[in-house]
Amino acid sequence: MGMTFMGYRRADGKVGVRNHVAIIPSVFCANTVVERIAEQVDGAVALRHPVGCGQQGLDLEFTARTLIAMGNHPNVAAVVVVGLGCERFRPTELYEGIKKSGKPVGMLVIQDDGGSAETIRKGVRMAKEFAEQELSRPPVECDISELMVAVKCGGTDATSGLAANPTLGEMCDKLTALGGSAIISELNELIGTEDVLADRAIKKEIADKIYAAVYEVEERMRNRLDDRYPSRNFLMSPGNFDGGVSSIVEKSLGGVLKSGTCPIVDVLEYAVPAQPGKKGMFIMNSDSHDGEVVTGMVGCGAQIVAFTTGRGNPTGFPFVPVIKVTGNDFTYEKMIYDFDFNAGGIISKDQSIKEKGEEFFDLVLRVANGEKTKSETIRGDELFCVARRNVL
Repeated sequence: MGMTFMGYRRADGKVGVRNHVAIIPSVFCANTVVERIAEQVDGAVALRHPVGCGQQGLDLEFTARTLIAMGNHPNVAAVVVVGLGCERFRPTELYEGIKKSGKPVGMLVIQDDGGSAETIRKGVRMAKEFAEQELSRPPVECDISELMVAVKCGGTDATSGLAANPTLGEMCDKLTALGGSAIISELNELIGTEDVLADRAIKKEIADKIYAAVYEVEERMRNRLDDRYPSRNFLMSPGNFDGGVSSIVEKSLGGVLKSGTCPIVDVLEYAVPAQPGKKGMFIMNSDSHDGEVVTGMVGCGAQIVAFTTGRGNPTGFPFVPVIKVTGNDFTYEKMIYDFDFNAGGIISKDQSIKEKGEEFFDLVLRVANGEKTKSETIRGDELFCVARRNVL
């Protein structure tokens, strides 16, 4: 074996860097019950969401695909599914989709299990049994080829593209060179870089997929423009402009640096893992905001998220460590309890991008080995957000 970390190997062979019991509602109506269960069980996380009913077609497919992917994620040791009983996304479909992974999974339906109070009581007992059974298992040595890191930016300022994003790019290059994987998405903020990305594709078929994905996102965004509300049609948030980013072109050219220079091996669909055995740099075909994009990349299999933010961002994910990085000393000092890494020395102290990339790679390994991130310390969970599609 090459470089290793201590992880949790699951029944399906996948490796996690955290060990949680996930309590997942099949529909938003079960959110409160799910939260009451999770808050009474050490090591349990609630995956609150606003979907599961009143959906059709691709929109409902995204919900089903994403929630099943959350239950199958290797950072999750066991799952309790909680349904209402009359929703469009059947709790049985969620249960069966997770059961295929071989991990312990149970199901409760509020309308069949005695109402909210009784379902909470049963759910707490079930989750505690899973926790006692699974969460005491010690981690085992795993090769770095089992690791996938998602790279994302949010709350961007001018220093993100100059320092923070290139730091992540160095990490991606080293990780993939050692046999591991990384994934980038949010194609709405990579428009204009498709030639750069396609030139890195391992073969023409992948280059064609890159062009198709970017053009699809560009067309989808064009169709969202509404002449009735011209002030709502901007592609960037006001905070990006305030932080010194002049245009979407500048943001895209800075954003693509998160992926480094390594070869791109495939384009994945939202919350769909890569083919078994395929490793390297991936693109996920998706646009939208931070939470929806991060959730999709986690669904693709990322066990860690590296998140750059020049303006500052406190968000986290329920069962995936989110490493927060900034490219400027001012933001780092102002929000020091929200950040894990400061790449500002590239600008203020003449440190090299390669040097900071090496430091950040070491931090990723420490997090993979169990070191908690700031977002884990405050139990941030805002980045879990199921994407919507074809919604009028």
